[in-house]
Amino acid sequence: MSEKIVISPTSRQEGHAELVMEVDDEGIVTKGRYFSITPVRGLEKMVTGKAPETAPVMVQRICGVCPIPHTLASVEAMDDSLGIEIPKAARQLRELTLAAHHINSHAIHQFLIAPDVVPENLFTTAVESVSEIRKTVQMVVDMVAGEGIHPSDVRIGGMASNISEVARKRLYARCKQLKPKLDAHVELIIGLVADKGFPEGLGVTNAPTLATDVLYGNRDNFDLDRFTEIMPESWYDDPEVAKRACSTIPLYDGRNVEVGPRARLATYGDFKERGVVAQHVARAVEMKTALSKCIDILGELDTSAPVMADFDVTGTNKLGVGAIEGPRGMDVHMAQVADGKTQFYSCLVPTTWNIPTMGPATEGFHHEFGPHVIRAYDPCLSCATHMIVVDDEDRSILKNEMVRI
Repeated sequence: MSEKIVISPTSRQEGHAELVMEVDDEGIVTKGRYFSITPVRGLEKMVTGKAPETAPVMVQRICGVCPIPHTLASVEAMDDSLGIEIPKAARQLRELTLAAHHINSHAIHQFLIAPDVVPENLFTTAVESVSEIRKTVQMVVDMVAGEGIHPSDVRIGGMASNISEVARKRLYARCKQLKPKLDAHVELIIGLVADKGFPEGLGVTNAPTLATDVLYGNRDNFDLDRFTEIMPESWYDDPEVAKRACSTIPLYDGRNVEVGPRARLATYGDFKERGVVAQHVARAVEMKTALSKCIDILGELDTSAPVMADFDVTGTNKLGVGAIEGPRGMDVHMAQVADGKTQFYSCLVPTTWNIPTMGPATEGFHHEFGPHVIRAYDPCLSCATHMIVVDDEDRSILKNEMVRI
């Protein structure tokens, strides 16, 4: 006799989602459905009809964890629509910003999964390691892109300014100093995941991978003609789930796909492993790749080179595409500019791609492993809305819950 296990909301991830699992008499998942319950963001509508420069500033607020990928995807889409070729140094500074953000975001994820894999006697060591790494890479983003959270200096046409030679040398030294610490951290995380003893095959699916680049992103490797988007009612076979799901289902070649660090390593390397352990290992390995990228760029950057292209903001109504490889996967923004205004804007955020893949990834194993499978994909469901009702007189909290709008 089958039973339905519902986890709502799923925990230690960004945003809110539900995991609904049908299980057999042994508690084995026979059908897994994962879906977003985070309210509609609506930012695409807010930037429509406004000057192109508005979009990167607004859409970076889609998520407080992923502001860097959203900013970069936005300016890349605008650059494409406006026919802009940015200077080499600007491209290097953008790549440097994203590489540092990859390390920061992956470290945050490892903090979130620490209760799953880190034994009590090593917990402080692991958390302090995460904090030390984040301190350095946040400094890189802060100095290169203007701010560590919302990067004010990433602009349509390039960057607001180049960094100084003093800043380049300082960041280069800090990143070089971080390398042995990061290598030790990666070894620690991979070892702890191995020691956890997850069942072999946990989280494995047959979904194909989709990635556009090793680390940064390349719109030339994303074919819009192979992309379709369907409503939840056409994907979920449970009417109640379909009714509650808040995100559409993106497909590539008519199939759900996997995006993220493992997808990048599999697409552009020889990384063949799949499943929960492979997700954690790929994410950790990618931190080393990203730090090497930071060091390489800082070692060769010409700080006297221009970083802003000349361009006409009028636009030609071309649909521009920005494909950025965010920590959680491919982040695609599309923008259309004409008469100096944004006529159309749309975002395909990374977790949207993984949503239809994560549910089936829980199948075939005991439902207690379900949350581990979901967290291995590091879902980020964009911004959630919360509301607190406070008594006007004594400021006590009368109501504290998520409000669906």
